Amino acid sequence: MTLEELRKGQVLLLDKPINWTSFDVVNKIRYAILKKYNIKRFKVGHAGTLDPLATGLLIICVGKATKTINQLQNQTKEYTGTFILGATTPSFDMETQIDQTYPIDHIDETLIKENAKEFIGEQDQIPPIFSAIKKNGKKLYEHARKGEKIKIDARRIEIFEFEITKIILPEVYFRVKVSKGTYIRSLAFDFGKALGSGAYLSSLKRTKIGNFSIENAVSHQKWIDEVIGQNSL
Repeated sequence: MTLEELRKGQVLLLDKPINWTSFDVVNKIRYAILKKYNIKRFKVGHAGTLDPLATGLLIICVGKATKTINQLQNQTKEYTGTFILGATTPSFDMETQIDQTYPIDHIDETLIKENAKEFIGEQDQIPPIFSAIKKNGKKLYEHARKGEKIKIDARRIEIFEFEITKIILPEVYFRVKVSKGTYIRSLAFDFGKALGSGAYLSSLKRTKIGNFSIENAVSHQKWIDEVIGQNSL
């Protein structure tokens, strides 16, 4: 691909690996382009953050396609993943250690599936304290890591579909379709609470953003090798 083609704009569907931030992928793509074409600046951005422990579809926009980022971010998103019942963590996922345990003896398949139905629709959701949302000029996770207590404002979100796909207690497998701004980690926490127990997110994969699907995504390295050239890095 020529530099001019890249500058005109490209939308890349990439499969983000675990333990990479979304910005890690952006920086990797940008570096490959800068080095290949021996330039100093080039616009690259992503259309919706994925947590480091999450995998799956990450839309990367390059060149003039970065102008479409806001439009892409506003689309519905679909995820699959697993909750662990009977415990919570401060980050609502596996980034932090378990801080409290709860009984799960009263939980069965019927209770789990009936509670899942109650989450369908518009609702107020409180984001995790370990998130990049800014409050008082700092990201929430910066407050959290300093042990600072801070009030987090709820956000209006919508859950369109919430399907329980398999149950092997304490693991619950799910598929969910949600609006922009929905935190699946918060859904895990709230779901555990609704069951009269606790829960945290143990795995997460984004499978769709609007009409874009993970089935059409490739790894960032494959894109670099095939489009930019493997000798560029």
